[in-house]
Amino acid sequence: MLTVLTRVFRAPELRGKVLFTLGIVVLFRLGQLLPAPGVDIVVVRRCIGSASGGLFDMVQMLSGGAMLQLSVFALGVMPYITASIVMQLLAVVIPRLDALRKEGQNGQAKITQYTRYATVGLAVLNAGTVVTLARTGRLLPGCSQPLLRDDGLLAVTVIVLTMVAGACAVMWLGELITERGVGNGMSLLIFTQVVAVFPAYLSKIFVLSPVSFVVMIVAGLFLVAAVVFVEQAQRRVPVSYTKRLIGNRTFGQNTYIPMKVNQAGIVPVIFTSSLLYLPTLAAPLLGPEARAWVELNLTSGTHPLYMTAYVLLIAGFAYFYVSITFNPGEVADGIRKYGGFVPGIRPGRPTAAYLAYVLSRLTAPGALYLAVLALLPLVAFAILRDPGTQQNFPFGGTSILIMVGVGLDTVKQIEAQLQQRNYEGFLKK
Repeated sequence: MLTVLTRVFRAPELRGKVLFTLGIVVLFRLGQLLPAPGVDIVVVRRCIGSASGGLFDMVQMLSGGAMLQLSVFALGVMPYITASIVMQLLAVVIPRLDALRKEGQNGQAKITQYTRYATVGLAVLNAGTVVTLARTGRLLPGCSQPLLRDDGLLAVTVIVLTMVAGACAVMWLGELITERGVGNGMSLLIFTQVVAVFPAYLSKIFVLSPVSFVVMIVAGLFLVAAVVFVEQAQRRVPVSYTKRLIGNRTFGQNTYIPMKVNQAGIVPVIFTSSLLYLPTLAAPLLGPEARAWVELNLTSGTHPLYMTAYVLLIAGFAYFYVSITFNPGEVADGIRKYGGFVPGIRPGRPTAAYLAYVLSRLTAPGALYLAVLALLPLVAFAILRDPGTQQNFPFGGTSILIMVGVGLDTVKQIEAQLQQRNYEGFLKK
């Protein structure tokens, strides 16, 4: 790793991209710490220091602490990520979007524009929900003081517009990183959100129980190593292309289709967390009996019903997302179009059936891997008897997947650019 960093900073162009990316990340964090106008930041910090719980900790982790602080960048990258996922899902049922996806760069530009519009709409809904919860006192559990200096219509409208503008600015910053920096901009920003709260969680655990801190660090290192191993695992389906005689030379190649074990990535966990988050949000609007049932069964992560629903939803979303992002028929048609074939498999429908079979065999362990990884914090809650340590447990499945996935992808892109630079230097020589 040290060798890669040395090579990065020796290359002027790549060094500029890395410094530009770091500058955008610093600006993003400043926006997450800057409170929106009309927010009583003293009361907010006091209430955040005394609040804790499963839902509270999840929101705190995924937003980098910005949403509960009602900052300018409170919404972070979640509206854009949600809009991107929704557009991927709609492309399956709307022929127009599917046609645009196949048009290449021009079609992708239009889909990106639609995604931006959807991001603004989702940002308005999210900001309105957050501000409404702040006005009614349900944003931070156990906080009796008002979080807003003025809860009038004009003041609330200003806060909502500020958060929506902040979400648009975050979307722009992410696109800047993708165009001029290193790695995927939105992925790096959500990586920043998750990593930003880790020092605070770890320091709280160390103060509460140094022994639990050491055990958790060791377990976390093993967990990260295991996640890296699985995320790198893939099934390589061999593909051979027919040899062609051009002039006096014969052209042909053998390649492969890389099919990852975790083909769905982090999306099923995000979908499941969001879906199980809805009953908790709706609980205050229900009757006393329904609210008590939701708080008993769907709020505590250690309840058997919650854990069962968690596992089943993750598995279902994993199969669903893989089915819409990897089309065996299109891949088989592309292979046949360019004169390729899978050894031992006839081109066309037999190839598509074979790819679908391999994909289903890979998705099963991938879904099980996601479910086990997501359940690890719940198992840790049962093992760690200290309530304070439970509430500040940082090594959740979502956070580990985000950190490892984004880290691996960024390192791969840096290495690819370093290799490209070496080839260019060789050609110039």
